[in-house]
Amino acid sequence: MGAAPAQLLAQTRAGAAGALLMHGCLPSSAFGTEWPAAVPLSVHGAEDDPSIDFHVARELVDEAADGELWMYPGSRHLFADIGLPDYDPVLAHHLMTRVVAWLDGR
Repeated sequence: MGAAPAQLLAQTRAGAAGALLMHGCLPSSAFGTEWPAAVPLSVHGAEDDPSIDFHVARELVDEAADGELWMYPGSRHLFADIGLPDYDPVLAHHLMTRVVAWLDGR
């Protein structure tokens, strides 16, 4: 899963300023520790994507003091990647708008 390295670093490395996990996440237990409450978290994915377990995503977001979960319509896994067949320009625009707003708030 593409989000795993980002999640690993943000969850286990001291000094992480936050994490944007797009198109997936793992339970915090996969890395042997709970999500650090002080590390802001934003998880994004398509609501019918069979690669994403949104129960896991919700639990992870709930561990963060500042966590948010964004679910987009459809089942396209990598809808924000312009170079792939799953690309959806409308959904990619919504995701990027939310990402920029999240980063501006940090």
